[in-house]
Amino acid sequence: MTPADEGHRPLPEGCVAACPACAHRTLQAKASHARKTAWLHEKLAPWTGVMAPLEAVPAPQRWNYRRNVCLRTAWQDDAWHFGLMRGPRLIPIPDCPVHAPDVRAAVRLLAGVLPPGPDFPMAYYVQSRAQATLVLKTATMPVRTGVDDACWESLMAAGLEGLWLHLHPAAGRRVFAKKTWHLHRGRSRSLDEDGLRYGPTAFQQLLPALHRRALDEAGAFLSPGPADAVVDLYCGIGASLVRWRARGAAVCGVEAGGEAVACAVENAPGATVWRGACAQRLPQLRAWLAERPGRRLLYANPPRTGLEPDVLAWIAREARPHRLAYLSCSAGTLRRDLDALTDEGYHVERITPYDFFPQTYHVETLCLLDRGGG
Repeated sequence: MTPADEGHRPLPEGCVAACPACAHRTLQAKASHARKTAWLHEKLAPWTGVMAPLEAVPAPQRWNYRRNVCLRTAWQDDAWHFGLMRGPRLIPIPDCPVHAPDVRAAVRLLAGVLPPGPDFPMAYYVQSRAQATLVLKTATMPVRTGVDDACWESLMAAGLEGLWLHLHPAAGRRVFAKKTWHLHRGRSRSLDEDGLRYGPTAFQQLLPALHRRALDEAGAFLSPGPADAVVDLYCGIGASLVRWRARGAAVCGVEAGGEAVACAVENAPGATVWRGACAQRLPQLRAWLAERPGRRLLYANPPRTGLEPDVLAWIAREARPHRLAYLSCSAGTLRRDLDALTDEGYHVERITPYDFFPQTYHVETLCLLDRGGG
């Protein structure tokens, strides 16, 4: 079988062969989707009978989509380079075809104006849509950044609305520290395509249209109403909270990031939002549910590590929501959590894969569960 028969193609223009990202970049969409589907069938074998076809965006939207990036930076050969690490070496990717045009434009502009490395110890460049951050490996504010009025006008024309300096002397494996954020230019918050407020550290799905489809599916299944109580775990800036509030349900959310919590409170008026790890907020969740005798529903969008053990036990044995929608970015931890939930009487109604990360091997999965009577 030839590479063409297997759905392979040459590297796209701007793609650097040594870059360690995007394992599916030489695969045609059909071949990439087939591999992701096969992976999910292997990991979620007991429920392949209720697994829907993979949901994806049209081919043109599989490129130039990534507006959230975290790039390592290095001053090499008297120039700034932005890219990813491969072992001890930085691989510059200034023209990455997966990055959105505004990301590529901002990187090019900044590379041409930032002070040299000895005077400007930059370790990372992070962009969250219209908010960008220069992470400096120092506790001292730099004398200058090179971002004058003319440069800022160009950065705004490229799509930026806020530029931050983050002083983090220990920057390395950990990108951000808790404090020392300084707004250098522009405004501290932006609005996304749905009118939701976000800041420089906000996590948002990379393909908004596809994320809306996932939330539509979760909402149709949960079908919350004025008599219902919805617990939303790992709620981020509140994209899902807004959905449940719009249907008149009582809503509470939990999120670890302080900035995300502040945005969620603004984005979803009337929702109760607590900051912290979900396991730490179980006492508040218990008290909140005890005051609401109606139908219990739960939506969860945890990180790759899945549900915390105490949270999983609380959901399955104590809270016992009538219906549960679980959006997972790891088939491995999803399998672990589904095993625990089905052992406690939950039934997997439907699993829908979503291709939120085209050109990579990553795939997200929305799992809908019912315990009966809901």
